[in-house]
Amino acid sequence: MFRHAAITLLTGAALLAGAAALPASAPAITIGIADQRAEFMTVPAFQRTRLARVRTIVPWDAVRSDWQRADLDRWFSTARQQGLVAQVTFGTSRTQPRVLPTLEQYRAGVRAFRERYPEVREFSSWNEANACGARSCRRPDRVAAYWRELRRQCRGCTVLAADLVDAPNIPKWVRAFRRAAVIAPTVWGLHNYLDANRYRTTYTKMTLRAIGPRARLWLTETGGIVKRRNASTTKIPEGYAHAANATRYIFDTLRRISPNLQRIYFYNFIAPPQPATWDSAFLSPRLQARSSYRVLRSRLAKLAGAGILTGRKR
Repeated sequence: MFRHAAITLLTGAALLAGAAALPASAPAITIGIADQRAEFMTVPAFQRTRLARVRTIVPWDAVRSDWQRADLDRWFSTARQQGLVAQVTFGTSRTQPRVLPTLEQYRAGVRAFRERYPEVREFSSWNEANACGARSCRRPDRVAAYWRELRRQCRGCTVLAADLVDAPNIPKWVRAFRRAAVIAPTVWGLHNYLDANRYRTTYTKMTLRAIGPRARLWLTETGGIVKRRNASTTKIPEGYAHAANATRYIFDTLRRISPNLQRIYFYNFIAPPQPATWDSAFLSPRLQARSSYRVLRSRLAKLAGAGILTGRKR
């Protein structure tokens, strides 16, 4: 999720108004849902979307913890039962949040995860790796080592270099990662909440330039913000109507900016019980559909009708 320093707020009304004027043609796109709780995969509102791609963040050492392992078992067994394809991003430990694991620790954590959940074949090496509230911000070389290790352990898998946040350090961080990685990654992830909620393309285009013309980009987290109660000082629009508008902008503008932008995961589907630090969900905690959900359904129907929505259940 979202961790940034304060950045000047830009108005997006004109960009929203201009979205309808964009060309009708667009590259194929895969849409999925990111949510940490398994329950969203079983509710009728999710099943009506017929989306088949889901994503979760897994702490690097979660499998050796009984209570975290139980949560993971529930999440992945639900995904299997529902016939969904999971993408996993590794990230900070919940029991040692200040620790950036050594390569040896990361290797052991990934091995334990893969032994328990061998069906997972899509990964990202580290969550919000360039966020400078995290230790990984100053260690792109360490994250590059994680990526190489993950590729080694899962040959033939899709392994994203890392999930980035939309921040000014993207070009510098990506350059340092690529130097350390030696081999140029072919897929990256981005959490572009700033662009999505300010109705602009600034950081998404910056990321596409930084990763290079041959690399693909997945928006591994995005969505319209209903309410934030975290410690961030960054000012971003919020509210039910705003979340619906941001969802429209993601579909109508952001997804069209490059054929290399190939996948979008919206976070999250069901709002956590209140008070919560973050809510960008399509459903309320009581499973009531919000206006953003209606936008989601209508845009999915249009993409499916145009024959450019991929990764969907038949």
